[in-house]
Amino acid sequence: MTSDFHATLHSLRVWDTPLPGFDPAAAPDGPVDLFREWFVQAARTGQAEPHTMSLATVDAEGRPDVRVLMLHDADGRGWHFASHATSAKGRQLAEHPQAALCFYWPAVGRQVRIRGPVTACGPEESRADLAVRSRGALAAALTGHQSEVLGSAQELARASAAAWERAGAEPDAPAPTWTRYVLDPVEAEFFQGDAARRHIRLRYRRTAGGAWARELLWP
Repeated sequence: MTSDFHATLHSLRVWDTPLPGFDPAAAPDGPVDLFREWFVQAARTGQAEPHTMSLATVDAEGRPDVRVLMLHDADGRGWHFASHATSAKGRQLAEHPQAALCFYWPAVGRQVRIRGPVTACGPEESRADLAVRSRGALAAALTGHQSEVLGSAQELARASAAAWERAGAEPDAPAPTWTRYVLDPVEAEFFQGDAARRHIRLRYRRTAGGAWARELLWP
């Protein structure tokens, strides 16, 4: 299996399809508009699940942690996502309310990296976040116990079945620990891949006055 792994690993290629161009001089003044533009382009190009992203946090000992979850919005407040406040990420954000996000869209050879402080929204906005999602999302939230040790697969099956039934009967059922979070960016980097490895990297940095400074980075 080791030989198969290495043979497969070294046979892989990236960006075998034409990639879009990117003129950083024509980019918007702030990162949200450019992100929305790139997001729509990635989706229209056929990128699967462009709303999935990696969220990096640190635990109480300063050890980094990362996982993949879904974007719920990107607006003037920042990048929105949600989870249980009692989950590993929820506890880590309560201890250290700073995080980083990373989107990777190989269909267009693009990556977006964002860093900044994270704020937990209040109960009303968190309930509204869950209300517009699917029955499955509500059932998952009602199942609860995220990141806790699970005794068996059967235990999960029973709890999930009960949660699905309740989600169907009570579409407004409360999930008290479900929390919407907003990452307010202080830095955002947009990476456009290039087959010749002349990648374009545009970084936005928030200045002390609140405006955005833009700068190119070596690939």
